[in-house]
Amino acid sequence: MSDIFREIDEELRRDNLLKLWAQYGRYAIAAAAAALLVAGGIVAWRSHQQSLRQAESRQYAVALALARDGKTKEAEKQFEAVAAEGGGYAVLATLQRAHLLAKAGDRTGADALYREVEHSDAAGPVFQGLALLAAAETDFATADPKSIIARLAPLTAKDNPWRPSALDLSAAARLKLGDKPGAAALYKQLAEDPQAPRSLRARAAELAAALGS
Repeated sequence: MSDIFREIDEELRRDNLLKLWAQYGRYAIAAAAAALLVAGGIVAWRSHQQSLRQAESRQYAVALALARDGKTKEAEKQFEAVAAEGGGYAVLATLQRAHLLAKAGDRTGADALYREVEHSDAAGPVFQGLALLAAAETDFATADPKSIIARLAPLTAKDNPWRPSALDLSAAARLKLGDKPGAAALYKQLAEDPQAPRSLRARAAELAAALGS
């Protein structure tokens, strides 16, 4: 008797499944198709993004090669084109372009680009700090030393990756002001900074000693 009841139970389950499939099967197929479309779209998008990154990388490499060969104008235009694409190399290309302009004597153009990166949230704090530092170096010869010191102050924090360079430039600005004790104090900080390159620490120690610190 138990076998009969089991067979009846299985038949009822099969009937119920068939009814459920007849009622909701098309939705299951639609859901599966949608899932496949989404998955396929993600794969296609990733492939497209990878292709774009590879193209940007090649364009950036071409610009670097032009710069190394001394073809400054061609390199500057190529970096401008890469930056205009707005991809992953945009910030680097903008910084490289600014560097070329500064070397060519166009301090105004270079400063504008450095400030663009400095105030760009997309650049991130590391590149923003680098742009600030580069802009201060570009403006150093003509700017008020006090403004240089004030601009660099955020970079002199102990946890900032640009601290050694910021301290070095700030000390030079204080020397330009005639503030030898202030410069010596900064050079001493730099000489004792374990994050600073060894050669920079050694030079800072010599300057601090020469200034009487």
